[in-house]
Order: sequence, then C-alpha cells, then structure tokens
Amino acid sequence: MHTTTTPTVPLQGWRALAGAPALRWLFLLLLCGAYLQGGWNKLTDFHGAVGEMQHFGLAPAATLAALVIAGELGASALVLSGFYRWLGAGFLALFTVMATLVANRFWEMAGTERFMAANSFFEHLGLAGAFLLVAWHDLQPRQRASGG
Repeated sequence: MHTTTTPTVPLQGWRALAGAPALRWLFLLLLCGAYLQGGWNKLTDFHGAVGEMQHFGLAPAATLAALVIAGELGASALVLSGFYRWLGAGFLALFTVMATLVANRFWEMAGTERFMAANSFFEHLGLAGAFLLVAWHDLQPRQRASGG
C-alpha cells in the first residue's frame, strides 16, 4: 500500500519571521510610502500642490492642498506609530477612493488614456482595500498572552 505524505515544512520559523514587529512595520511603511512621498513633495513644493488642486478643478486650492498634506502625512504617522492605526488607515482608504474618483475618471476617456486610467483606478481601489484590512485588523480584539 502506497501512502502520500505531505512534506514537513519548517513553518514555525517562517511564522516567527512573519510576526516580527520590525518586518510588520516595514510592510506598513511600504503601504504608506506613496502618501509619505506625496505629502512630502507637496509640502516642499506647495505651489506645485496648489497647481495640482487647480488642475483637477478643486477649490479653494491652497486650503485643500494644505489639508491633503496634513492628511497624507498625519494619517501615515498614525498607521506607522500604531496610535489610532485604524483611524489613519481608514482615512487613507477614504482619501484614496476620493482621489482616484477625481484623478482617474476613465469612464470619461477613450483609447490608451482610458486604459491607463482604468488600470490606475482599480489599483487604487486595491490599495484602499489594503488600508481597510489594516484598519479591520487593528480593531480586532487582542489575544491574551495565555493564547485565549
């Protein structure tokens, strides 16, 4: 009689690595990277940030640019610090959906422009989903040290 066995995989080591706080923080940094970069670029080139708001027909442009900067940097800081992580992640999810509705209106485009904007639109929805997953995970009850 021949039996098939599943090879033993050293999962315990991988689980320990996956649970490392530094690695988790690195993953959160990667998730927040575009918002840190975008907020920093807008902060260091405020005139350009105002121009971006005007390009999309948003007013008052200077006020909205300042709010976007504060939102991108502040919410990223919440996510990375763990202090109200769910709130920062929720804000970035909502911001991402709103921004993609403004910037990637693929349904109003044609040809290659439509194709590229649609790809960007749905990629941003995926990013918003990742932030919602972070928020959901952060709101889950903490397991007790006893394993309960």
